Amino acid sequence: MQQDSTDRDATAPLRSRRRFLAATAAGVAGLAGCSTETATPGGNGDGTAGDGGTSDGPTGDGTTSDGTATAASVVGRPIKEWSDYDPEWEAPTSSPLDASLGAEVLVENLEVPWDIAFSPDGDMFLTERVGRVLRLDGDEVRTVAEPTDAIDAGSIEPGSDERPWWVKGGEGGTLGIAVHPTYPDPPRIYVYYTYTNDDDEKYNKVSVFDVDSEEPGTPVDTIVDEIPADNYHNGGRITFGPRNYLWITCGDGGQPGIVQDTGTLAGKILRVTPRGEPAPDNPDLGDGADPRVFTYGHRNPQGIVWLPDGTPVASEHGPTGRDEINRLEAGANYGWAEKGERVRNREQYLDSDVHKPLFNTGANSFAPTGSLFYTGEKVPALQNRMITGGLISQQLVITTLTPQGGELPPADDAVAQATADWSDDAYVATVHTTMQDELGRIRHVEQSPDGDVYVITSNRDGRASGKFPTERDDVLVRLTQK
Repeated sequence: MQQDSTDRDATAPLRSRRRFLAATAAGVAGLAGCSTETATPGGNGDGTAGDGGTSDGPTGDGTTSDGTATAASVVGRPIKEWSDYDPEWEAPTSSPLDASLGAEVLVENLEVPWDIAFSPDGDMFLTERVGRVLRLDGDEVRTVAEPTDAIDAGSIEPGSDERPWWVKGGEGGTLGIAVHPTYPDPPRIYVYYTYTNDDDEKYNKVSVFDVDSEEPGTPVDTIVDEIPADNYHNGGRITFGPRNYLWITCGDGGQPGIVQDTGTLAGKILRVTPRGEPAPDNPDLGDGADPRVFTYGHRNPQGIVWLPDGTPVASEHGPTGRDEINRLEAGANYGWAEKGERVRNREQYLDSDVHKPLFNTGANSFAPTGSLFYTGEKVPALQNRMITGGLISQQLVITTLTPQGGELPPADDAVAQATADWSDDAYVATVHTTMQDELGRIRHVEQSPDGDVYVITSNRDGRASGKFPTERDDVLVRLTQK
């Protein structure tokens, strides 16, 4: 049976259950029963609903058991069927800093949360790197998956002044989460996590869990396995795109020398069906290439979003700064470890044929992780902008992507406005930052069905600075516009 969070071993160092449940009841009630954009998820070229299905649900080939097509289950459905599709969208011309943001703390004492996903029926799912997937449904919190083979990444105590940099699991653990496009039929979630095999080698995998299962540690399927892993650069973001394909971001796993090899999964962004098969219209990268690969030459991508016209955009950690925001094009090379060199300096792009970034931080470091392209109305200053968590910079990064020829936001209060020859000229990236040191290390930003913006922190991973972690860390918060 599923275990309520109050049924766990009271001696286990998980979190303050009293504070956790009290905060949840006060702040997350009302999420249940909403519809969500993941009901008809988006992205550039993806589709299918099946992963085996059930006798009364999707079969995995885009139909129900009686052969009737389901709206969210068509393989590679046309982009026009995506609920967020808007080819006439316009980038804002104002500064996002014209308004000030606030944060309402909803849940305290999480243990290094990493990702958030919403289901079509309004449940919030949240991963913790120590090996748990939580479901927040009204005032109820349950652990719905605890992969038995996932490593326990470890964490430091709330309020601790330790700075170990590496907790025992490094940057690995239970990372990304995505909800099946036709959830709750079948009631399945996808989880990206790190494990150690019988030869004591680390890998990452994407497994599928049934949230109604009486065995929450056992997946019903593993759809992608043996993604290179290490103490660092594990990638880990998974999400269903506009055409219902699953996109998976893979880091170099400590092996930059193999990233240019399209036959490996290191430093790649994959695009697969819910069963783990290559998306039918993935690029042909030649003999020996893995057909699941959509783009390659990445270092450690951990965020992926789609503009309203379906354009995919990723955020990526760079070396010693040089973090990037990249527009993804099928089959493109993003330069990491190109010809044995580490192409990430802005000037290197001028003499290279690799895909140019929309933005590169130079020697500064944002440490960009989970991202959101915000389409809601609850926080108007963020609408039609890309919102990204900043880890080492302990801030929120707001990027306005203006199509070439469009009116730009003012640059005088921006960190940068990328109009140089080294940048991708499809869009101009105007980058602002805000909320520095207000929440600490921001791990991910997600939009709820009704347009709220949720943020989770990563202050108990041993790398926070200043006053963090506080006694209430880690936290789930909802952003407000003052």
